This record gives sequence, C-alpha cells and structure tokens, in this order.
Amino acid sequence: MSAAFETALQRYFAAWNTTTGADDLAKAVEAAFTEDAAYTDPAADVRGHAELTAMIAGALAQFPGFEFRLSGEPDGHHDIVRFGWELVSLADGSAPVAGFDVATLAEDGRVSSVKGFLDRVPGA
Repeated sequence: MSAAFETALQRYFAAWNTTTGADDLAKAVEAAFTEDAAYTDPAADVRGHAELTAMIAGALAQFPGFEFRLSGEPDGHHDIVRFGWELVSLADGSAPVAGFDVATLAEDGRVSSVKGFLDRVPGA
C-alpha cells in the first residue's frame, strides 16, 4: 500500500473513532476529508464537513464502546483506494457491522469521496 493511501486511511479511521468530543471530531473530519467531500452508503448521503461530522457522531452514539477497524489489505491505484472495515466491540471483540468502502483522494491526500457498502448489519 502506498504511503499516501496509508496516511489517508489512518486519518479516515481516526475521524470515525474520535470519541473525545465535538471539537476533536470536527478537527479529525477536517484532517481526513476535503471541504466538499461526499459520502454515500445505503444509510447515508452527505456532503461537507458539517454533514460528515454529524453522520459520524450519530454512528458513534449508536455504537458506544465500539471502534472502526481496517479489515483485510487495502488495494488502490491512481487516486482510488478500496478497503474493508469492521465495527468492533472493545468489550468482547465482536464485530456486528462490516462493510467495504471505495475512496477517492484529493491532491492534498484527503478523502474527496466515499462510496460505501454494508456487508453485515445487525437485524438485516
């Protein structure tokens, strides 16, 4: 995996795992995503820092005590990276939610768009 992809994914997961307050989450989103970044998956279709921050805060509130983790080896070319992820319980290691994202990186290395797919969802 290229250094650019590795750095982008570190920032991406840092944003999704920021639980230290609204200000820290907003800063993590700003570091990971471009100002006009778009995120689309079966449960969301948002654009920009404010909407991304609200979406991530909602996910974190829905799953307290969980963290998003990379699953498997990312694969990428040009400015596109695809990767699997799981939402893992810090208490027991279970992962009730899993998915697959395809992200496009801007020239500055931040994510400019994400197309997400949910592979495992509780009750689905």
